Amino acid sequence: MRSLDLWSHEIKRAGPAALLAPPVLVLLIVLLVAFGTRLGSREGNTVLFLMTILETGVPLLPGIAAASLIGRDRAVELQLTLPRGYRSTLLRRLAVLVGWTALCALIASALLIVTGWWDLLPAASHGLAGQLAWLSPMLWLTALGLLASATLRSASAATAIISFVWLFEHMLAYLFQENLMLRLLHMFATTYGTVPGDWLPNRLTLLATAPLLAAAAWPLLGDAERILGGEAA
Repeated sequence: MRSLDLWSHEIKRAGPAALLAPPVLVLLIVLLVAFGTRLGSREGNTVLFLMTILETGVPLLPGIAAASLIGRDRAVELQLTLPRGYRSTLLRRLAVLVGWTALCALIASALLIVTGWWDLLPAASHGLAGQLAWLSPMLWLTALGLLASATLRSASAATAIISFVWLFEHMLAYLFQENLMLRLLHMFATTYGTVPGDWLPNRLTLLATAPLLAAAAWPLLGDAERILGGEAA
């Protein structure tokens, strides 16, 4: 099967829900930009909503997708015998979801920059570095979802882990601001704020640790017995 056919197949396998969710977030941002203040929302509240959607909503989508990778294929036994390997299939499928989500996030960011809302976002940098507001937590949570899926071999358990981490960092954001190590690993440092000067180190720390999480998942994804023993979704 040609490469184009493989990628086309994975796009279909992603499912309508996974493909529609990122554009829905973009639509919410468009509506807030266009009608937020007109509907009586204060500028500060609108900015907070925009940042929450961009920094916390965007990472959750591929994070959940990565957590539910294993167990979605009916003929996994056959795929494990293919020359390309099942890991390639899983990573290609994840790349489709991450790439699509990132494209939608870039469109939303461009809209915020053009309309001037980006300048009002708390703690966010300008230029390319500003895109780390959503890119760093997205890659980190996706890598964590991949590791949880490979370790637990259960879509439901891995999804529960991702949901718990996501909620934990929301509900106890103040704890991350009191400790240096926690501040560096806080996914939502733009939305909830951080110590002055720690925003960029926080973003770079998330970027640096995401490949480590993915690397830990790589050998587990290559273990055929673990994959075959995974939960059927």
